[in-house]
Amino acid sequence: MEYSVQKLERSRVEIAVSVEKNEWDDCILEAYKKTKGHYRIEGFRPGKAPFNVIVKMYGKEVFLEDAADIAMNKYYSQILDENKDIEPVARPQADIKVISTDEFKFVITVEVMPSFELPAYKGLTIGKVAAEVSDEEVEKELKRRQEQACRWINVSDRPAAMGDRTIIDYSGSVDGVKFDGGTAEKQALDLGSNMFIPGFEDQVAGMSIGEEKDITVKFPDDYHAAELAGKEAVFAVKLHEIKVKELPALDDEFAKDVSEFDTLEEYKNDIKNKMVNAAEQRARYEEETRLVDAITASADIELPDALVDAELDRMIEELKMRMAYSGLRYEDYLKYTDTTEESLRADRRDDAVRAVKSRLILEKIIETEKIDVTKEEMDAALQKEAEKVGKSLEEYTKGLNQNSFGRIINGIMSDKLFDFLRSNNTIA
Repeated sequence: MEYSVQKLERSRVEIAVSVEKNEWDDCILEAYKKTKGHYRIEGFRPGKAPFNVIVKMYGKEVFLEDAADIAMNKYYSQILDENKDIEPVARPQADIKVISTDEFKFVITVEVMPSFELPAYKGLTIGKVAAEVSDEEVEKELKRRQEQACRWINVSDRPAAMGDRTIIDYSGSVDGVKFDGGTAEKQALDLGSNMFIPGFEDQVAGMSIGEEKDITVKFPDDYHAAELAGKEAVFAVKLHEIKVKELPALDDEFAKDVSEFDTLEEYKNDIKNKMVNAAEQRARYEEETRLVDAITASADIELPDALVDAELDRMIEELKMRMAYSGLRYEDYLKYTDTTEESLRADRRDDAVRAVKSRLILEKIIETEKIDVTKEEMDAALQKEAEKVGKSLEEYTKGLNQNSFGRIINGIMSDKLFDFLRSNNTIA
């Protein structure tokens, strides 16, 4: 077998292969062994007819298609073993040039991992990201937690007003016909939340407990359900309950009720410390993102489509998972946003290209700088994870699978890589 390798644009290679006659004969014979059971020849049990008998009756050509598959798989694997620098990232495309009982020539084209020179990744300067938390932000967070701890107290001596929580039944119709999703019983609705169709909450305000009322509203022209967009709807509404929000006093008792602290001051200090830690983590992430962007900005890498498409697949799957966690189907998301998966992939292609470029460059920096995870580092990380869940190291590691170990290793590797980059560049 003889072959030649030619590099093409966009990180593709073309491998031209010529199979010598004796090797081709071996492939044909292997094809005979694979398919001989398909032939029914008088005087022989199925699969027992000799090669020459089948050839005499049908011709050697009956084996060529299977022999071609055998030859292409065999020699493609052999060529990859001999050329470690060829790293396929997609299924190869085969093109048969010559095939007969005497010779076989084919060409394989495949997208491969791109080769590139590392851009400068030391001696760069990027701006530092501030990680400050103001007293106003702390007070806002404290207020949010106060809101979370509120109680809703039933009132019955007045009509509903904005800011109240109401419990209602409603049944909506358009042109006298009820529509999907337009009916509910004992539904909680906070007046002023703007969770319902514009104008709906304004008309519930002023209703008294037990009152029934028809409310007329118009669906927005850009409403996600096209069959309802711009339509006038009538909702039959019955008000069951009116509740008013009661906030706890911001004092030491509040701190004791919602935390492990005895005083409000201690609780506020804890809130601020946690907010500062979170701000510092966000700032560090943003600085590292800027650093990676600065490194990759001058990189000249011809990315194969397969790598970009794989990254887009990952991004779409991640989006589907986020939608599922939010209780929204991916198909409904596409419908609500009036888009298609094709246009979504097109819109995110530039992001996918940047992500792939960054990953390839960071992997090459790791390889160049010989950054690795030691056994001691792995043991320390596992011990830390075990302590988080209150288990011994032995108990914790017993329940880990290969993916879990990989996640921990990648986390250590990432930390070491960015420690290296931060120490070899200026962030000021």
